[in-house]
Formats: sequence, C-alpha cells, structure tokens
Amino acid sequence: MTAGELIEHFGKPRLQVREGEGTKIQFAGPNCMLDFYLYPGQGGVPRVSHIDARNLQGADVNAQSCVYAIESARGVR
Repeated sequence: MTAGELIEHFGKPRLQVREGEGTKIQFAGPNCMLDFYLYPGQGGVPRVSHIDARNLQGADVNAQSCVYAIESARGVR
C-alpha cells in the first residue's frame, strides 16, 4: 500500500515521519498501534515494506489483530 492508500483505509495517522529515504506512518487503535514503514519500490513509489504492531504498553502484538481492531473502531471491513 502507498501512504495515500493507508490514510484512505485507516484515517488520519497519529504520526507521520520521514526517516532518510523512508517514511513511518503510525495509526493508533483502542488497544494497539501500527507502524507502517514505506520505502521507494518499483517506479520510485514508496510502499509499505514493513509493519510493527504493539499494545499501548509497548509489547509486540500480532499485526493482523491490531489491523482488525483499528478497522473495527473505524467501522471498516
């Protein structure tokens, strides 16, 4: 996914930071946070290359479960 596609799907990010060639976009749900790392791919378009998910205390959680939690909170499916 591109940054625009992420924002369209998850809504306004909690945080968006440029890090060298990449960009980190963070979304927060009711009980977890997702960090998407985008780097230029084919054609130079930045796309998600890595995802980190953690609970609000900072412990790693299953990324797919966190995606579902954020989608559910937004009424997306």
